[in-house]
Amino acid sequence: MAKRAVLIGINYVGTKAELRGCVNDVRRMHVSLVERYGFSDKNIKLLIDTDSSTIKPTGKNIRQALLDLVQPAKPGDVLFVHYSGHGTRLPAETGEDDDTGYDECIVPSDMNLITDDDFRDLVDMAPKDCPITIVSDSCHSGGLIDEAKEQIGESTKKKKKDSGESSRTNKETGVEETESKDITDLGSRSLPIETLIDMLKQETGKDDIEVGKIRTTLFDMFGEDSSPKVQKFMNVILSNLQETTTTGQTSQGDILGSIENLTQEFLEQKINDVVIPAIQEVYAGAISGALPDNGILISGCQTDQTSADASPPGHPEQAYGALTNAIQIILKETNGKISNKDLVLKVRKLLRKQGFEQRPGLYCSDDYVNNQFTC
Repeated sequence: MAKRAVLIGINYVGTKAELRGCVNDVRRMHVSLVERYGFSDKNIKLLIDTDSSTIKPTGKNIRQALLDLVQPAKPGDVLFVHYSGHGTRLPAETGEDDDTGYDECIVPSDMNLITDDDFRDLVDMAPKDCPITIVSDSCHSGGLIDEAKEQIGESTKKKKKDSGESSRTNKETGVEETESKDITDLGSRSLPIETLIDMLKQETGKDDIEVGKIRTTLFDMFGEDSSPKVQKFMNVILSNLQETTTTGQTSQGDILGSIENLTQEFLEQKINDVVIPAIQEVYAGAISGALPDNGILISGCQTDQTSADASPPGHPEQAYGALTNAIQIILKETNGKISNKDLVLKVRKLLRKQGFEQRPGLYCSDDYVNNQFTC
C-alpha cells in the first residue's frame, strides 16, 4: 500500500490578493503526514509560491501534480491533497441544476482556475478502494468535488436554508473574551469575482473583461493548459461558430467577438436548441450524478461562506488558516486517530468556540463517513 500526497499553499505575495498563512498550513500538514500517518517525504509533493526550490503552484503545475498523484494509484493506496489559498465561485455555465448553483474553484498563483468539475474528473480516475482525501482551506470550498454527497454541511441546494452570501468570517457574539483574544483575524481567503476580473485585466491588458467573459479570457490566456471544462466549453462554442459561419473570410477580431457574444448568450440560457444538447453532453457526467465516489472532501466552509486567514496576536509570521489550525489541534488531541465525521464535527465546534462563523463540511460517499482520517 502506497501513501502519497500533494500539498499546495499559495500566499499570492505582492498581489492585491496576498494572504499570510497558506504556506505555513501546508508545512504543518507535511509534518503531520510524516510523523502521524507514516507518509514518506519522497511521496509528498509540495507546490508553494514563496520557495523557489519547490514547484510553482500554477494551474498547469497543480493539474499535473494531481494527475501524477492519481494515475499510478492502485486499490488500497491512500491519496491525500491539501490546498490552502484563495477560493472563488462562478455562476454554473451548464444551464442545468448544479448541486450548489455555482462552479466552485481554487485559484492557482497564475489565476488559471481549477473547478469543482475538474476535481470530480480527478476523483473518478482513482481506482476502486483507493480513497483520495482533499482538504481545502479556502473560501467557497463546500461542494468542491462536484456531485459529492453532502454528509455534513449546508452547501447543496437540497439542504440549503439560506441562499444569501455570507459575510467574511467575523467573531460571533457571545464568545468568551479570553478565547477571542488569542486570534487576530487577517481577513478571508475569498477572491471576489471583481478582484479576479481586476487581476485578469491587469494580466491581459484588456479593460472589457466581465463575468460573462471570464471563461473565454482564461481560454485565451492559457489555451490547452486551461481547465478541461473550460476547453470543452470553448470547443462547443467554436464548433457552433464554425457551423453557423457562412462567410469565407473572418478577421480574428470578428471571431473573438462572436465567441464572446455566443458565450454571453449561453450563460443567459438563450443559445439555440442545437448548442444546448451539445453542452449537456459535455457535462453529462457531472449532471447525471451517476458517478463513483472515491473522493473525501473536507471543506473550510460552505459554498456561500469564506474561510479565515488568522494568526496569534502580534505574530503575523505564524499565520494560519482557521480550518487547518483547528484540524491540527484536534489531531494532536486524538493522536491522529479520528474518523472523518468526528474530525469535521469537532473542528466545527472548535471554530465556533474560537469565534469564527465558517462551517466546515464533509462530502463523501456513505462508505467513507466513519473511516479514519487519511489512513
